Amino acid sequence: YQQTGEGSHAVLLLPGMLGSGQTDFGPQLQSMNKQLFTVVAWDPRGYGKSIPPSRDFPPDFFERDAKDAVDLMQALKFKKFSLLGWSDGGITALIAAARYPNLIHKLVVWGANASVTQEDVRIYNGIRDVSKWSEKVKKPLEELYGHKYFAETCEAWVDGISRFAENSDGNICQQLLPDIKCPTFIIHGEKDPLVPQAHAEYIHKHIKGSRLLLMPEGKHNLHLRFAKDFNREVENFLR
Repeated sequence: YQQTGEGSHAVLLLPGMLGSGQTDFGPQLQSMNKQLFTVVAWDPRGYGKSIPPSRDFPPDFFERDAKDAVDLMQALKFKKFSLLGWSDGGITALIAAARYPNLIHKLVVWGANASVTQEDVRIYNGIRDVSKWSEKVKKPLEELYGHKYFAETCEAWVDGISRFAENSDGNICQQLLPDIKCPTFIIHGEKDPLVPQAHAEYIHKHIKGSRLLLMPEGKHNLHLRFAKDFNREVENFLR
């Protein structure tokens, strides 16, 4: 994990598939207010520098990541903390907020989904072959993992997440959303090619009192592409 800032409000950044603090959250680690916040970015097991073990995707991998994330923050002696979860990290954050309500102060998720549809499976299969990824996205991950681990883990992720489509309603964590009691902010890029907007709307509808912000030009990586706007919105919500 990486840690920065000395503010009284602890915040955990949860990365996406194959993600790590360094690859997924540069502008947040660099620019979030260090007087107000203590920012921790973690590498989930099998990702980033948390290798070994190799990454695998058993049916409960999101639940496992949620427990690991909370265990880390408790080991670092944070009594209460907020969660900022992107993509898969958003799913992990939803589960953690539902399962550990006494520990979570506020929740921000973007590019996340609580279920997997057949349309989603089609989208995931479109990114299965990493040789078809853009050089810009691929390069830092190949440097971090080496080509073989990167390619094999991406394929294993597609298989692992697609399995949820076999559940009734493609459920990942839909039944947990009403258990989320902390203030919740959902952000969605209207041009996100990986996560259809209906997912953000579903999460918003089922978390009482949550707020939804749509970013018209945002894609999946809106927190990197529009880092200044994103950081401002999130800091205002967390204050």
